[in-house]
Amino acid sequence: MSTPRYVIALDQGTTSSRAALVDRAGRMADVVQRPFQQIFPQPGWVEHNPQEILFSQIGCLTELVARHGLTAADVAAIGIDNQRETTVVWDPSTGAPVTNAIVWQCRRTADMVERLCGAPEVREMVRAKTGLLPDAYFSASKLAWILENVPGARERAKAGELLFGTVDTWLIWVLTGGLVHATDPTNASRTMLYDIHEGRWDEELLALFDVPASMMPEVRPSSGFFGETSYPGLPAGIPVTGVAGDQQSALFGQCCFDAGQAKNTYGTGCFMLLNTGSVARESEHGLVTTIAAAPPGVAETQYALEGSVFVAGALVQWLRDELGIVRTAAETEALARSVPDTGGVHIVPAFTGLGAPWWKPDARGAILGLTRGTTRAHLARAALEALAYQIRDLADAMAADAGGALDVLNVDGGASANDFLMQFQADLLGCELRRPANTETTSLGAAYLAGLASGFWSGTDELRGLRDTDDVFRRAMEPERVDALLAGWHDAVRRVL
Repeated sequence: MSTPRYVIALDQGTTSSRAALVDRAGRMADVVQRPFQQIFPQPGWVEHNPQEILFSQIGCLTELVARHGLTAADVAAIGIDNQRETTVVWDPSTGAPVTNAIVWQCRRTADMVERLCGAPEVREMVRAKTGLLPDAYFSASKLAWILENVPGARERAKAGELLFGTVDTWLIWVLTGGLVHATDPTNASRTMLYDIHEGRWDEELLALFDVPASMMPEVRPSSGFFGETSYPGLPAGIPVTGVAGDQQSALFGQCCFDAGQAKNTYGTGCFMLLNTGSVARESEHGLVTTIAAAPPGVAETQYALEGSVFVAGALVQWLRDELGIVRTAAETEALARSVPDTGGVHIVPAFTGLGAPWWKPDARGAILGLTRGTTRAHLARAALEALAYQIRDLADAMAADAGGALDVLNVDGGASANDFLMQFQADLLGCELRRPANTETTSLGAAYLAGLASGFWSGTDELRGLRDTDDVFRRAMEPERVDALLAGWHDAVRRVL
């Protein structure tokens, strides 16, 4: 029998699906990517068609398999990372979703969360069990909304006729021919229905949101067995052995296996995670406590502190697609460098509210400081700086919760390729930024989890050895200048709040 040459990572994101072929050296031999439609039925509402998510992801996988003539013998395992919190409900007898998926960015349930979790004792109960601050961001209220608003859904759910899943669960169920209804602890910890200390779905939380327990998937280790492929057009019998929410996957892909190591991903949103090991550190500064992906053989649950910025790369997309200020995202770097500063302009990108550390769901975006002399270069620079300012706010909150400032921040995601942004970020933070040669660490994390569970790699020491030389950014700006810039940013945020 031939030795497998690859693992495959399925990276199911907010705006596109990707499939990556990863070899034993940790290199991506090939990547296939397909975008899918974003649906905005009302202001503040965001949806995806679950079937379109599926077809885009399966399409990437089948194209990758066909390009390289892969058989089941060539692929040791499949790993999945996914947009988190996005909520899918489907009928397992037909495989049909009952409605569109409600996306993590969607704010339609903000009033519901306030109604159900507004009392201080309820908020504290939710936070104590889940590590999360009650918010429409998480899956619980999205699932409750579907049960309340889709005709017949609640009755069918109570009769055991409907299943719930985050996107990983939906993909696993389809890939395994409907045999496996499962998720992993990292995704479960983002639902606001899972007790991260007890490691189980919580009856009190399910009752609070009136969700039948029969809908909930089994929770299996992130690096472990989730079934085998059984889908028309794909090689049968490839094991699915790695699953993690995209941000925990990126933390793992950055080789942040130990407490005290941190990463920030510049994607549609920005997500900063600090590994806290087996300690579930409670935040007093607007962060959330979440579960981190663990390698096989680690008995204790691993945790992380996380700060979420709702709009990051999406701000640059907005400049490109809605305002037409740039033709490509990469163009922002040269534009930003063409002016010495923003000319006093600040963009606060609260398109769907402000996340950590503010947690203001009703905040809305603003461009402040406009003059007749403002150019598109000033706006492009202000947009990039807004990303960095938001991460500085997260870093300050994280340092306060963890008892010390970061020495190193590992960075990845699309916007991390922007050298202007990375240098400005290092200037604001005052710590070292490390950007790996392969910034696709979200996909790498899924591949690593799958490869460890399948024996493709021997352990985390081998994975550390695969990491290529990093680009390093260090502070070059005077501290007084940093303080002045931060004062201007915080004034802009206060106006929005």
